[in-house]
Amino acid sequence: MNYLKVFFLLICTSLLTLGCSSTQLVEQWKNPTVDTLYVSKILIVGMTPNLEARKEFEQLLKEEYTAKGIEAVMSLELFDPTFTTDKKSYAELKVIENILTANFFDAVLFTKVVGSKTQKTYSKTYRDKEYLDMPFQEDYYRHQEIYYNPKYYDEYKVYRAETSLYCICPTKDRELIWKGSIDIIDPSSIKKTVNDYVNLLILTLEQQQLFQ
Repeated sequence: MNYLKVFFLLICTSLLTLGCSSTQLVEQWKNPTVDTLYVSKILIVGMTPNLEARKEFEQLLKEEYTAKGIEAVMSLELFDPTFTTDKKSYAELKVIENILTANFFDAVLFTKVVGSKTQKTYSKTYRDKEYLDMPFQEDYYRHQEIYYNPKYYDEYKVYRAETSLYCICPTKDRELIWKGSIDIIDPSSIKKTVNDYVNLLILTLEQQQLFQ
């Protein structure tokens, strides 16, 4: 009977935690050729014009990876904040990728807000092989408008964020390992929203054996 009570208590606690969270995993895809991923050095990139949110997000993720014994570097540490002032060409992004491999990075965790839950296009993208074959360089290039269009988020109350985990190992093809879409529901504070997002992201990566 005691075990039964504990079981129901855990269920209730989980439901309460989900109810209080401002984030919800909507969709995810994992590369079927990858079972477990071990990372030694990872770059964390949060694409947002809100510098406070970007710093909070990258710092919290860095702490999570560091606690696992993985060297994690924030994009704000590697690049000057003015890095996003001008749009980058494919050639410039290729140079950046080469710099990362030369400095022994083997993965990039890239997060950006891509739109709202009501837009139907996002319900089909994970079934589109071309979308999943998109490398980090192309992914970053396509979404740079986030930095330069002040009206990009004006209509959105529920944000659709997307995180992609890329392998940039020099010994094999640079490829997408995992991609997940997470809805941010009626965000009220940067700190709480970032904390909820990171907690959900890490939990999901652990379940997929990609946070080792």
